[in-house]
Amino acid sequence: MTLTYNEILVAVDGSKEAELAFKKSVAIASRNNATLHLVNIIDTRSFAAIEAYDRSIAERAQNFAEELLDGYKKEAEKHGVANVHVMVEYGSPKTMISKDLAKKVNADLIIVGATGLNTVERFLIGSVSENIVRSAKCDVLVVRTDSQFDDVE
Repeated sequence: MTLTYNEILVAVDGSKEAELAFKKSVAIASRNNATLHLVNIIDTRSFAAIEAYDRSIAERAQNFAEELLDGYKKEAEKHGVANVHVMVEYGSPKTMISKDLAKKVNADLIIVGATGLNTVERFLIGSVSENIVRSAKCDVLVVRTDSQFDDVE
């Protein structure tokens, strides 16, 4: 069994948890000389109702995603990752990351930030990272922040 990764998929959304996942993905990609696939999925369900009142929401979400990914791509390249690909997709992050995108890039590792949801929110809607762990066909690394352990006894 080899402990190297060649195709790493990391989901980023602008959150602190996603930034930590990105930083860890850069270190892993650099050590493994792997290709890093950065993806931002614009959750169409979350802004569908808002778009009825504000037609520019999709365009602003696209611009935000492109700027975020461009910044992360430059940072990854600065830290020695030679192959960095960026993708902006529309849909449900829960299903697209582990099923569609992982297959599309032939990912052997998916890296995501841990959820920021509280217990009730996780029960009602479930977290993206939890869904990815359950449904992915490859290894999944969930990156946690120190603050996520503050309220655990």
